[in-house]
Amino acid sequence: MARIPPPGVYVPSPTFFKPLAPGAHQPEVDVVAQSKHSIFLAKNGVHGLVLLGSTGEAVHLSRTERRGLLSGVRKSLDEAGFPDYPIMAGVLVNAVDEALEWLQDSKDAGCQWGLVLAPGYFGGAASQQGILEWYTTIADKSPIPILLYNYPGVSNNLLVSVDTYEKLAQHPNIVGCKMSHGNVSYHVQVSTSPKIDHEQFRVYSGFGQQLGPIVVFDAAGVIDGLASFFPKTVVRLFELSSRRPIEDDAVKEARVLQYRVSQAEEYIGRWGILGIREGIYRVVGLGTLEGGRMPLRGRIPEGAWDEWADVMKAMSDS
Repeated sequence: MARIPPPGVYVPSPTFFKPLAPGAHQPEVDVVAQSKHSIFLAKNGVHGLVLLGSTGEAVHLSRTERRGLLSGVRKSLDEAGFPDYPIMAGVLVNAVDEALEWLQDSKDAGCQWGLVLAPGYFGGAASQQGILEWYTTIADKSPIPILLYNYPGVSNNLLVSVDTYEKLAQHPNIVGCKMSHGNVSYHVQVSTSPKIDHEQFRVYSGFGQQLGPIVVFDAAGVIDGLASFFPKTVVRLFELSSRRPIEDDAVKEARVLQYRVSQAEEYIGRWGILGIREGIYRVVGLGTLEGGRMPLRGRIPEGAWDEWADVMKAMSDS
């Protein structure tokens, strides 16, 4: 039987890069900093990682770099006292054989699951039946369990339907999904569908501003960038929202935290991956302010972080 990911808060980690060396055309991957950040998250209650997803710029790395990063983080977590710590590895390609290659590499590096992006190169030309067949073929042959990953923003607005989720959830090697879009109705429908065994298929949102509302209706949690630099607050919100029964005091605290998290998520929405890098650098003290690889070099504008000072202080005080 396929291993099911535990519920909770997962962090879609940005890939850490070294400062750009003189004469180099792009920065090298910094596995040491990546590992330090991963251990920081594990020590602060985060339930698992997503490495080399969209935030992790997997499409900007070579196969050798991806394998080195995944295996390096796994080794560091093991040595730090976090053996078998949950890691989902992103799979961001459209060709079936290439997706299977990524999944095999992820298994070899010690990752338990693959987070497989829906094949959106052709956008709306991909029918729901085509999506169903594509995922089924990959799940049939994948060496590790997979989760469906629907992020219309990087997939030509491709949207996986509720019916498609219900059908794919029956596959024994498909153990969950991540929805990175604002359609809360889809989150709730898939989380509560009587056609799905929710002990075998986990639903995660890519947005922390949806955490409380969807977890109350039995979603498994979030894969959330804000938790990369404010892990304790996001984890606490998840813990409160997942209580059964949920007491009045827990509801009151969750409301306060959800408001603060939702406000801070506006910062993530405004500045994206560069904003996450800025937050990690300022709050955690890791990384650089040089950005990622082209075309995501650079940093957010001077003074932009300061505009969110009150919001970030509220998060720090939570």
